[in-house]
Amino acid sequence: MSDKAMSLADARNEAQKATAARERLTALFDPDSFVEVGALVKNGCDGTGVITGYGLVEGSPVYAFSQDSTVRNGAVGAAHGSKIKKIYDLAVKTGAPVVGIYDSNGAAVDEGLDALAAYGEMLLWTNNLSGVVPQISVVAGACAGSAALIAASADFVVMSEGAELFLTPADADSATDAANAAKSGVAHIVEKDADAAVAAARRLVSLLPSNNLSAAPYCDFTEAPGAGAALDALAASVADQADILGIAEQIADADSLIELQKAFSGTGAKVALGTVAGTTVGFVAASDSGAVCSGGCSKIARFVAICDSFQIPVVTLVNCEKFAAADGHVFQGGVREAAKLAHVYAEATTPKVAVIVGKAYGSACVALAGRGANADYAIAWPNAVISALAPETAVAFLEGDKITLEKSRAEVEAEYLANEASALAAAARGHIDDVVDPADTRAAVISALDMLAGKRVSTLPKKHGNISM
Repeated sequence: MSDKAMSLADARNEAQKATAARERLTALFDPDSFVEVGALVKNGCDGTGVITGYGLVEGSPVYAFSQDSTVRNGAVGAAHGSKIKKIYDLAVKTGAPVVGIYDSNGAAVDEGLDALAAYGEMLLWTNNLSGVVPQISVVAGACAGSAALIAASADFVVMSEGAELFLTPADADSATDAANAAKSGVAHIVEKDADAAVAAARRLVSLLPSNNLSAAPYCDFTEAPGAGAALDALAASVADQADILGIAEQIADADSLIELQKAFSGTGAKVALGTVAGTTVGFVAASDSGAVCSGGCSKIARFVAICDSFQIPVVTLVNCEKFAAADGHVFQGGVREAAKLAHVYAEATTPKVAVIVGKAYGSACVALAGRGANADYAIAWPNAVISALAPETAVAFLEGDKITLEKSRAEVEAEYLANEASALAAAARGHIDDVVDPADTRAAVISALDMLAGKRVSTLPKKHGNISM
C-alpha cells in the first residue's frame, strides 16, 4: 500500500473512531445502512464535532446528524455548520426526514461571527424545511442558546432525562432538565437515557411520511384485544371523567399509540400518534376533565398543525363542556389560545373525524367537532350530550316556564336532554353524521378514514393564515 493510501486509511480510521455520537446514529438506522457524509472534513487539525450522514429507518431514507461532545466539546463553528447544512440540502432535494441529535457545549467562540453565521444557517434551514419534511430533535446532552432554538423548531423533540435545554445563561441557573422542558411543552417525549431517546425518535420516524407529498407508511397491525367490550365499558364511565385517551387506545391498532407532551397542560387535553388499520393517525382527546385550559388548547393546535402538514388524519374524541375558566385566565391568554385551536382546526385540510363520546357544549363543540372545526365526518355515542348551552343553563334561560309544581327542574332538564340535546336530536338536525354504539367505534372510524383517504381541498390563495399567536 502506498504512503498516500496509508495516509488516507489512517485519516478515515481516525475520523470514524467509535464515539457515543456515532453509536447513536448506528442505533437510529437499520443495521448496516448508515453512510457517513463529510467524514474527512476538518477544522484545522481537529475534527468538526459532528457526524453527518444518511441511512434507512424501517426501510425508508432518513438524514441525520449527531453532535460529538468528545471533539472540541461539540462546539458549533463554520465546518460544523457546513456539514449540517449539507444534510439539510440533501433532505430538501430528496424529500426525506431529518433527525438531529444534540450534544454540544455551545458555539466555537474562537470563530466569532463565523460560528454565529453557522447557527443562523442551521436555523434558516430548519425553518425553511418546516412542513416539508418531518424533523425530529433528540437532545442527548447539553443544548443551549441558538442550538435550543433550532432543536425546539423541529416537529418533535425527544429528550433524555439527563439532558439540558436552555436559551440563556440565566436559564442555566434555574431548572433546565428534561422534566421542565416537558412541563413547558418543548419536549414531546422524555426517555430515561440517550439510547431510549434515539429509539423513540426511530419509532416516530417510522410513523411519519417521508415528506408533505408522500403517503404515510403502512404497517402490519392487529386490533386491540377485546376492543369492543373495552369501549362499551369506557362508555359507561365517561360521565365520571374516564380516560379519554384510553378510548383512543381501543380504536387504534394494538400497542401503536404514542402519547406526546404528557406533562404539558394541566387540564385534560391529550394528543397521540398511532395507527388505525395499519396507517398513521393523530388522536386528540379533549378532555378527561370536561374542560380544556389554555395550555391544552396550545398543545392540540400544535399537534393538529403538524398532522395537517403531512396529511396525517386527525381523530378527535370529544368530552368537553367548555374552555377552562380561572382567575385572570382571559388575561393570561385563554381566549387567544382557544382562538388558535379553532383557527388550526378550521384551516387544516387533512381528513378530520370527530367522535363525541360525552359532552360537547357551546364554543368547545364548535371548535373541536362542529362544522366550524371543518370536521369531515362527525359521529356520536348514544349517550352523548350535544348542546349550545349546558343543559341546566339552557333550561334556566329557555325552558323555565315548564318548571311547575307538577314538574320539577330535574324533570324538565331530563326532557331537554332527551329532546333537544341528545345525539339522536343532533343527528336528526344534520349536525352530526351518525350515532354509533361504542363497541362499533373502531369500525366506524376505519370506514370514515377509508372514505376520506382521497380527500383533496383547494384553499383560497394566500401566503398563510394570520393565526392568533
